[in-house]
Amino acid sequence: QVPLVESGGGLVQTGGSLRLSCAASGRTFYVMGWFRQAPGKEREFVAAIRWSGGTTTYADSVKDRFTISRDNAKMTVYLQMNSVKPEDTAIYYCAARNSDNGLQYQNLYGYWGQGTQVTVSS
Repeated sequence: QVPLVESGGGLVQTGGSLRLSCAASGRTFYVMGWFRQAPGKEREFVAAIRWSGGTTTYADSVKDRFTISRDNAKMTVYLQMNSVKPEDTAIYYCAARNSDNGLQYQNLYGYWGQGTQVTVSS
């Protein structure tokens, strides 16, 4: 059973907006985050949120443009992407973990979604 299911990817123009969703089916996690992998590049951290308290952490490249949030009742995490740029083009992955240290380190996340493609046209 896949515990994380992403949705909301697609094609968007430069400067536009897109919202990604990640539904955690059947369980909750201490931290949930978003990572992305562009063609020819390694997967990188985008943002993370602590489920209890809602504190957030962002990569410098997306700070002030992207917002991560959660809906407790729906057990869903969102990534609101505003003012997107062509360099935001990537496969975006939702990830989850049950520890609270080094939120930007992907090797500490034990659960991953299948990924959703985001393409920003120039």
